[in-house]
Amino acid sequence: MPKTVFHVDQSKSMRDQEVPGHNRWHPDIPVATRVRPGEEFRVECRDWTDAQIGNNDSANDVRDVDLTLCHMLSGPIGVEGAEPGDLLVVDILDLGPVPQEVGPAPGQGWGYTGIFAKVNGGGFLTDYFPDAYKAIWDLHGHETTSRHIPGVRYTGITHPGLIGTAPSAELLAKWNERERALIEQDPQRVPPLALPPVEDGVLAGKLTGSELQKVAREGARTVPARENGGNQDIKNLTAGSRIFFPVFVPEAKLSMGDLHFSQGDGEISFCGAIEIGGYIDLGVDLIKGGMETYGVTTNPLFMPGRMEPRYTEFLTFIGVSVQHEENRNFYLDATLAYRRACLNAIEYLKKFGYTGEQAYLLLGSAPIEGRISGIVDIPNACCSLYLPVAVFDFDVRPSVQGPVVADRGMQAVAA
Repeated sequence: MPKTVFHVDQSKSMRDQEVPGHNRWHPDIPVATRVRPGEEFRVECRDWTDAQIGNNDSANDVRDVDLTLCHMLSGPIGVEGAEPGDLLVVDILDLGPVPQEVGPAPGQGWGYTGIFAKVNGGGFLTDYFPDAYKAIWDLHGHETTSRHIPGVRYTGITHPGLIGTAPSAELLAKWNERERALIEQDPQRVPPLALPPVEDGVLAGKLTGSELQKVAREGARTVPARENGGNQDIKNLTAGSRIFFPVFVPEAKLSMGDLHFSQGDGEISFCGAIEIGGYIDLGVDLIKGGMETYGVTTNPLFMPGRMEPRYTEFLTFIGVSVQHEENRNFYLDATLAYRRACLNAIEYLKKFGYTGEQAYLLLGSAPIEGRISGIVDIPNACCSLYLPVAVFDFDVRPSVQGPVVADRGMQAVAA
């Protein structure tokens, strides 16, 4: 096992660790530890909410979660010799849940998936599912089941939802400028069009006083993916993957967290993955001057690993860029097309006895494949959602006998 360079005690908040992590992107957050090119090491991670979600049958915690605390990241990890303009090569060697007995923190034998309330984060289908719900998943090695979505068992596709390098001061200023401008297009929108810096809940390692206040005023929220990587939520970023990150600051300042036991493409319910705390084993190297050499001006690139579940038969749902409720066409809108594919899948699964919320939670967490199938034939973009039929313990395919209807229980709801 590689040496642990960032340790997390899962019985404590990230704020109370011997070396705390951080929950904003800012170049002034100091490195928590350093590694050398060619070194292999382990990083332990808290779940993204700092364990605000419990293993119970109520979704009150999802409804009331404080998003100013998120994401709780491990790091920053300084890489000796890294300079702006380099490419940081990161190999994901292994990762998984907390290697301990079942306990109170996510990752200790269990994880969770949540539908976030429209007034507190929302989700891809928040206009159709505006309230808070959740499902608890029990982890059985590489497989998972849920008391809140019975009849389902599948192999996870474990990956870090969030991993990235620190932005430069110039890049951070660009983020804040453009996202504030986006918010101004519809400042009263719920949920908002973007999440600007907020001083509440900020954590920046061991910074205090005026240094912490500066990060609080300027630091970017970690919710979206950006040029540094960040919260990309790419389910195929599994063990065996190699990522090439642009370096914007000295030592690169690599951070990570938001580990997922499993996730479907899109993580559609916002907290759609099976969220866990755990560990990730990494190796790092540098390509000096690699950003210019390979034309990497923005965003990382990566080579997917081979560690993933092998499903061979899928039931595929199609969506096009038409808002059927209003009989309104949108021009090549892939977002709308994928939303319609998700809604079509939910309506289908309801015929087998699931609630719409259970189906929504399942599509966010199971290893579904989402694809842009057509993006050139005006006016309708076409997207497809591939649902593995083997995740069900009954035949979910259409047949002349009709759907296998049963009492499928219920997701956890908020009081």
